[in-house]
Amino acid sequence: MRALFGLLGLVFALPGNAMNLELIDKFDLNYPSSLDYDPAFCGLWIANEGPEAVLVTLDGLELRRVSSDMTRIKAISIEGDSLIVADGRGSFQRISKDGVALASPFRVSSSWADTEGIAIDDDGLIITVEDDPEYLTWLTPDGEIVKRIDTMTLDPPLSEAQGIARDPRTGHLLIVDDREGTNSLYELDAEGRVLATAPLIEYGLDPEGIAIRPGSNQLFIAFDSGASIASFNYEPTLPAGSKPLPPGADCMMM
Repeated sequence: MRALFGLLGLVFALPGNAMNLELIDKFDLNYPSSLDYDPAFCGLWIANEGPEAVLVTLDGLELRRVSSDMTRIKAISIEGDSLIVADGRGSFQRISKDGVALASPFRVSSSWADTEGIAIDDDGLIITVEDDPEYLTWLTPDGEIVKRIDTMTLDPPLSEAQGIARDPRTGHLLIVDDREGTNSLYELDAEGRVLATAPLIEYGLDPEGIAIRPGSNQLFIAFDSGASIASFNYEPTLPAGSKPLPPGADCMMM
């Protein structure tokens, strides 16, 4: 019932240019739980809550696998020229894109964090979404909590946040809420204020991960139910009178 009322209450932001999604394609992939786009490979890094993460092309062809010193990889993000992964139990580790540990795992300062997704901001802060309890958290590179928002206080409430991506052109945060919540996409500004929401039920059930390819105005969303990754044309919410953002830098492969 909570999810039903949440879906009915979702609306696009009214002022300015509102967030817009247009489905491009889908491909099958089992158990995707966290995504990030890698312009160096024109591919997607995907965690699936197993001991390894996988790099695939944009149509799902596997390129490589990596592992960490943790028992599972639940969330993944690119951090500079390497990767940062989380086990969903409060531990993080930095590894190379070849799967070599760059340092030992470290823990968030609260000792526990049900980390579902990771993004990195321009200042190097780690931004995470967490479930049970529901938080959006900013961390220093070594795991100290800088800021934390209870996502149940957002309007509409974000009760089952799973994946997070950050648009480097705007600083906006894109977060998916799974089917136990509203089965939707939230767009937040850099401070964590809701700008827009969009139901995802027509594209799939149980969204788990999200990645952005700003160089082509493209989003990728992983759906657990149906085991697929969908790609979308994406336009962010912008102030009234703003022109659409130009694409950012991207890889040369098409």
